[in-house]
Amino acid sequence: MNEIYLDNAATTPMTPEVIDEMTRQMKESWGNASTGYSYGRHAKLVMENSRHVIAQSINADDNEIVFTSGGTESDNTAIIQTAFTRQRLGKHIITTAIEHEAVLKPLHFLEQHGFEVTYLPVDEHGNISLADFKAALRDDTILVTIMMGNNEVGSRMPIHEIGEILKDHQAWFHTDAVQAYGLLPIDVKKDHIDLLSTSAHKLNGPKMMGFLYRREGISFPSFIKGGDQETKRRAGTENVPAIAAFAKAVAIDTADEKQARQTRYYHFKQKIVQGLKDNHIPFEVNGQISPDNLNHVLNIWFKGISTYVMQTDLDLAGIAVSGGSACTAGSIEPSHVLTAMFGPDSPRISESIRISFGALNTDEDIDKLIAAIVKIVDKLNKLDKGAN
Repeated sequence: MNEIYLDNAATTPMTPEVIDEMTRQMKESWGNASTGYSYGRHAKLVMENSRHVIAQSINADDNEIVFTSGGTESDNTAIIQTAFTRQRLGKHIITTAIEHEAVLKPLHFLEQHGFEVTYLPVDEHGNISLADFKAALRDDTILVTIMMGNNEVGSRMPIHEIGEILKDHQAWFHTDAVQAYGLLPIDVKKDHIDLLSTSAHKLNGPKMMGFLYRREGISFPSFIKGGDQETKRRAGTENVPAIAAFAKAVAIDTADEKQARQTRYYHFKQKIVQGLKDNHIPFEVNGQISPDNLNHVLNIWFKGISTYVMQTDLDLAGIAVSGGSACTAGSIEPSHVLTAMFGPDSPRISESIRISFGALNTDEDIDKLIAAIVKIVDKLNKLDKGAN
């Protein structure tokens, strides 16, 4: 069976070019970048060249990039360290109700330590209201953490507008760009972003690798205690081969390639929706199909079919999709994103799947997905008729 992978919002396969770069550097750049002899100097040079490539991708300065183990560490560092460092200025934080758990759980932790968090609601398309944001902003707000794009429904947040509002406010602006980095153009200076989190494995890079952008002038202690690596901003010996592989993935992902992927994924979305309509499948899209959203994510409510059944039957057909965020899909808890969009009693919460595209997907993959869904729905309808 030729399997089809359509869960790229969870992780992406490393491309051959990235694998080649990582294995090459494992052979050539295994030295400790903090040492002063030739092995270390070579590793340091590779790391700093990689840092430059990555910094340019978001219009940052090289010294504003701090390498981390990925999005979770970057989010936790930005949120928790900002809160404790700036609590003398206030203890109020603003976020949205549909953030990733790597943002929500640190915020819940801070609430247990006396911080107050405002969770902005979203509409049925997964969008926040700028009016709600302005109303929530207070003199004692010290941090705003709002994702660039949602990992379950693909909604895109008004990052530039929020940055404009905050540029003269004391609050630092953090955005979780884990899903958006690699698909959307990002300019941290233009958008007045202070802190930004990413993860390499979302754009065909290695797992356990990412970076935290920290604007020049942002100061807080290292979240991980230990050595003085990353100019005392992140302790731990740097994983130079993974950093080089991350930079290779970023270099491949040019501005033209980002746009091409967004266009191709939008085409995939339209093709799926039209294919389901042509076959009279009862469904609705959770969120909004728009060329401006994160077009690699498509969340669909299949009316009357449980998430578990649809996901399992597609898996048996050799097609991998998700019931929601990969970090919570194994849980019995309902999707907090769909709950925030449609309410806790909506059938969508237990009858939806997430399809997410990647660089290696083709039109043939989409045709096979549509055919498999039609076959599954037809089978279930026959079973229902037989039972009655």
